[in-house]
Order: sequence, then C-alpha cells, then structure tokens
Amino acid sequence: MTQTLSSEFDDLRTALSGRVIAPGDPDYDQARAVWNAEIDRRPSVIARRTSTTDVAAALGWAARHSQPVSVRGGAHNVAGTSVADDALMIDLSLMREVVVDPEARRARVGGGALLADLDAAAQAHGLAVPVGVIGHTGVAGITLGGGMGWLTRKHGLTTDNLVSAEVVLADGRIVHASADEHPDLFWALRGGGGNFGVVTGFEFTLHPVHPMVEFALLFWPLEQGTEVLRLARDVLADLPDELNIIVGALNAPPEPFVPEEHHFAPGYALLVTGFGADVGTEHARLVARLRDALPPLFDMAAPMPYVALQQMLDEANAWGSHAYVKNTYITGLSDPVIGVMTEHVPRKTSPTSLVLIYPLDGAYSSVGEDETAFGGGRSPRSIVFIVGYTPDPEVLPAERAWVREFHSAMAPLGIGRETYVNELPEPDDDKQLRDAYGREKYERLARVKADYDPGNVFNSNTNIKPA
Repeated sequence: MTQTLSSEFDDLRTALSGRVIAPGDPDYDQARAVWNAEIDRRPSVIARRTSTTDVAAALGWAARHSQPVSVRGGAHNVAGTSVADDALMIDLSLMREVVVDPEARRARVGGGALLADLDAAAQAHGLAVPVGVIGHTGVAGITLGGGMGWLTRKHGLTTDNLVSAEVVLADGRIVHASADEHPDLFWALRGGGGNFGVVTGFEFTLHPVHPMVEFALLFWPLEQGTEVLRLARDVLADLPDELNIIVGALNAPPEPFVPEEHHFAPGYALLVTGFGADVGTEHARLVARLRDALPPLFDMAAPMPYVALQQMLDEANAWGSHAYVKNTYITGLSDPVIGVMTEHVPRKTSPTSLVLIYPLDGAYSSVGEDETAFGGGRSPRSIVFIVGYTPDPEVLPAERAWVREFHSAMAPLGIGRETYVNELPEPDDDKQLRDAYGREKYERLARVKADYDPGNVFNSNTNIKPA
C-alpha cells in the first residue's frame, strides 16, 4: 500500500461519520468476511457507513482515487459479490433500523437490515413482508434480486412489495425511486440487482400474518423418493394459498423429535406450513392425508411462532461453511424431474448439502411479466435449489461437481434458460445473466444502467453493463 493511498484513508476517515477499516486493523479480517467461507477477498479499505451522506462521500473518494466499489448489506450472497479484491467496500451493516407504521401497513427498512430484523419489527404488529427463509439474509440483496419464501404464494416476491427506495447514485446524488419518482429506476431496482446505486433505505407494503403458524415436517428414507415426490406433486396441484409446502432432499436433523437411529439419515422431507388463525383444521387434514398416503419414517407437527419459522434454517445455514448453489425453474414434479432427483440426490458427499423446491404460483403469478425487472417468468412453476454445503473446504470440490452434474441433468427439463439471479454462483457469466432476463428485459435494464450508472461503477454483482 502506498503512502499516498494511506494518507487518503485519513481523508476518508475525516469525510465519514462512520468508521473506516483498513488492512492491518484488528477487525479487518472480520469486517471483510462474508457468509460463504469459500470467498476470501481483500478489499483495499472498508467504509462502514452510518448515514446516506457517508455513502455519497465514500463514492466520491472512490472516484477520485479510481478505486473499484463493492457494497455489503447482509453479505449472504453465495458468490460473495459484496466484497472484491483491491476495492472500496461500502459496508451498510450498521444500518439495520426498521420502522413500522401499522396503520398504513408500511415498513421503512435500512439498507443493512437482516430478514430477522424486519420479521421481528413487523410481527410486533401482526404483520409481515414476504421474504426468504433464512433470518440472517440481508433485506437489500434479496429484495433487489427477487426474494421468495414461505409467503410467496400468498403475497408475492419481496420485490413485488417494494413501495419506494432511497438510492445513492454513482455520481453521489441521492434520489427517491417509486412509481411516481424515477419510475424507470424503480422498475429496474425490483429484480435488476445492485446495478444502479447503493440502496440505503426501502419502504415495503406489510400484510397481516398471524403470529403463530401451523408447522409439520414429515420425513421418508431415500428409497421412497419416487413415492414422496409423486405425493408432493399430487398435493401441490390443489394447495390453497393459506398453506405451503417446501420439498426437501436432506439429511435428518439431530433434533429431539427425530429418533436417534435416524439422526443425519439421508432422505426426503415435506415441510408443511399453514398461515392464519383459522388454518389449524385445514393444516391437520393435509398432514393426515400425507401420513395416510405414505407413512413417514418419522414426523412432527406443532404450532410455532412465525418468527421461529423464519429462523428455523438459520443454524443449518450458519456463517462459516463453504457453499456452491445452482438453481432452475421447473413446471412441476414431472416423472422425468423425479427421475433426475432420485438419481442424483444419493450422490452427494456432504450431509449438510441439500435440495429445496419452492412452489411459485398464486400471488407470484398475479404480477405481470414486465411489471418488474425480476429475471424469472411469472407462470406457475417451482424453483429447485441445489445446494452444495460443507464446513470442510476439502469436501467442497466434490460437492461443487455434484451440484453441476445435478443441474446439468435437470436443466433440459427446466423452463427455457431461466434462472434466479440471486443464486448465480458465477455472477460474471454474461450469457447466463442475459438468458435469465431475456433479451427485451435485459436490453431495458442496460438502458436504465446507462442513465444511472454509465461508468458501470456498480459492477461487483450480477453485472448488467450499460447500453
């Protein structure tokens, strides 16, 4: 590091109310770490902001010194795009405030907030935003790329519920984007990723969600995979939007409700959740239908708080493991899809690797294809996440190969070349990104990029280059 650049860090420290962390500082390694331990990059400096004006000042410093820029929210992205080598990392992690207006059913959320922050604040009023299923995911990243989870069938994607955003542009301007202000930017933010500016604040629509949900987990051994997946197909065909099922291929957790002889056993699970104060009978009827049709190896059913449901997978997806993920959309659990699943699931090496299938219909499909920039079609479908995950870095190459082979076998059965941009493991794959959005939507995003970030300052992401 040159003396000139070192002195400029002093100027950066003077310009910001937040903290500046440089290589050699005691907490530098902690500050540059991201969720996926496979990512090990070293930014030139980290600006931990506490205000929107801090972000503008940091961008000005980067421009004067020709420093690349990355932006960190929750840092949960599998590709680790929030940190880049030899770049200024703008760290929003201290901006976690959530302000809820229960009368207007609106939430204002800081750019560094986590899903657990938003869930807790909204649930204090019996409200929620549809978000993902892991509490330590960042609100910013999941919103800008889409955002899907338990409530997607009932209330749509996270990005569908975005009302407005505060954005710091590459030239330091601070703008408000909504349907009435900068509508082209607002359209692009809803699915176009972090390409257009640093979003320091979000405003969401809130929906009534009862604080308690009905939950059940039913688990079957590997050899019953075909029967389980066919049963799931039958049940999902007429599932009301008060209920949801996530289909999983995973290892049994070492929980008290699991008989000890089945701890870590590989198999298939149906995670069945019911939402609403009066959904108990309907949920119990569905669980009984599943048990009667195919008796599980073990199961559990009990009410739980919505916030507990939202954090149920947190420990299994904790920071510090090595991950590789690919995904594809499918029209449903056809026999060919089931064949690929049952062939490839047993081949994984790590007991923490898994496959999750989310159904996407109902409110997800009520939004027009071009209403947002979201890079996935809106026809009823499911999404398959193939997750290679291990605490042991030496195991990851085998899991990465498993994910790629599994995905290659599944891709011909998918919906075109569509993919979910929030889970692209190689974000610099321009062809895959163009395929994800389709030609017309990608070209529109590139025009918006040219208007708001013509120099492509924000390129440490699933990058859309300016037209």
